[in-house]
Amino acid sequence: MRLFALLASTLLATATAAPAQDYRQRLPQDEVIYFVLPDRFENGDPANDRGGLTGGPLRTGFDPTHKGFFHGGDLKGLTQRLDYIQSLGATAIWLGPIFKNKALQGAKGRESAGYHGYWITDFTTVDPHLGTEADLRAFIDAAHGRGMKVYMDIIVNHTADVIQYRECAEGSPCPYRDRGNYPYSRKGGLNGAAINPGFAGDGVQTPQNFAKLTDPTYAYTPYVPPAERNAKTPAWLNDPIYYHNRGNTTFADESSTTGDFSGLDDLMTENPRVIAGMIDIFGGWIDRFGVDGFRVDTAKHVNPEFWRSFVPAMQARARANGIPNFHIFGEVTSGMEPGYLARWTKIADYPAVLDFAFMNAVIDTVAGNKPTSELASLFEGDVLYAQGEDTAMILPTFLGNHDHGRFARDVREANPNASDDEVLKRVQLGHAMLMTLRGVPTIYSGDEQGFAGDGNDQDAREDMFASKVAVYNDNKLVGTTATTATANFDTSHPLYREIATLAKLRLSHPALTRGRQIIRARDDKPGLFAVSRIDPDTGREILLAFNTSDKPVTQGVEVDTAAARFAALAGPCPTQAAAPGSLLLTLPAFGYAVCAAEPR
Repeated sequence: MRLFALLASTLLATATAAPAQDYRQRLPQDEVIYFVLPDRFENGDPANDRGGLTGGPLRTGFDPTHKGFFHGGDLKGLTQRLDYIQSLGATAIWLGPIFKNKALQGAKGRESAGYHGYWITDFTTVDPHLGTEADLRAFIDAAHGRGMKVYMDIIVNHTADVIQYRECAEGSPCPYRDRGNYPYSRKGGLNGAAINPGFAGDGVQTPQNFAKLTDPTYAYTPYVPPAERNAKTPAWLNDPIYYHNRGNTTFADESSTTGDFSGLDDLMTENPRVIAGMIDIFGGWIDRFGVDGFRVDTAKHVNPEFWRSFVPAMQARARANGIPNFHIFGEVTSGMEPGYLARWTKIADYPAVLDFAFMNAVIDTVAGNKPTSELASLFEGDVLYAQGEDTAMILPTFLGNHDHGRFARDVREANPNASDDEVLKRVQLGHAMLMTLRGVPTIYSGDEQGFAGDGNDQDAREDMFASKVAVYNDNKLVGTTATTATANFDTSHPLYREIATLAKLRLSHPALTRGRQIIRARDDKPGLFAVSRIDPDTGREILLAFNTSDKPVTQGVEVDTAAARFAALAGPCPTQAAAPGSLLLTLPAFGYAVCAAEPR
């Protein structure tokens, strides 16, 4: 591809980020995000592998041969690999949760560890398996020194599973008990004794009302095992009154925001004491470490009113610390439904949400051979967000993640007879869309090394350093003969080089970061999808064209009538328009092009 090779050859010699002193001024859409689970990235200090605990895996949580336990990655290792991340083109790092976790959870024989960071017991400090607060400060300072931002992954929906229910065996699931049949005003159901006199329900979110909620036994009888009575920090988190205590969520109706997520203790985020406590906790991390944003886990499982207090408080705290563009984006899982995502930017005043609809649209079209009109439908939904296309511009976009699984697996599953070359080309095409279309491209660590995984969740959380997990090491990676049995930080991997080159291209053209997007071509079958991105300052047009079919495509695409000559930034681009308002493109199977109109 013309100019593509030239960009690639200079990639590692030139830093892609803005100068360090300017990083605070960048807008959220100016970033390229790299998402990393620190336990699975690099082991910089084997001394902390067991988190200061003694004994075997069922005490320490450390077992590098088991996909569900700690493997030894840490903050020091992440700091040591900043060159690798920055050379990929990342300007911001989304850091998986680093808070102190419950080392082990699960019923006997089904235990797993809190290596992922989502089972928090102490919200105020770093998990010893990952290092120390000094290690975190060193990492953030090193990233900031390079002009890179750090986004923390935070959780307010739940804590670790500590609270148990008398009605259920310890560690076993408890069915959800709803407010209609188990009101706050009766002990254990409609026929129970009267409790909590005067409490008007969790919809009246005032201190005066919640002062009347004193008995948590309306649905189940919660208790804290003696050994864990002071397991949580801050100390107020140890009181069951601050939790819903209604059993496991069904992920539908009221249980979506008041049920326990897989048994995790679900905080009563309607309570003003919980709201104030969470503002204090996470505002403190901004004060102490100067982080640049929050990714919020399980955001849709928290009542919207909570966010309308929490989000502005975090933005104000950030501004007070000299962070004007603090980026907050919530996890709102969805299908191909931009309207569902957009709803949360309105009812909860979320500035942005993770763009699950983008992920599903690219999976459907690039992996699943669906019509490219699905991509057009996705972007036509941008007007639904709270600030319309301006909000859509700052949505983190992605192809896969640690929960759903990896894009390369989606490609292989949808195309079981595809050659290795075809799989690579499809994965490259997906990344070309990620790096050039509207939104903030977010790369899941390992995707740039061709990781594919066997499934979702634990099966998609492979080690970047040499793995000892058999079910990882037998995976066939994309674009390489390497396996996860050896370290995978290869800057010559074809996916690493493609992402890095496109990141450099993106960051050097404001049209690709801040430019509005105009749909130019779609099809009712696999084939051409094209959009124009418009430079917000100069009005210069950059045409993006993608061929999702397994055959070459030649087609005229509408462009601005004043655009007569074009330069190829990537892929095959004609040097001039075929006629005023039309550019005749020819793209190979699974090919793409980035064509810039020359200044008038």
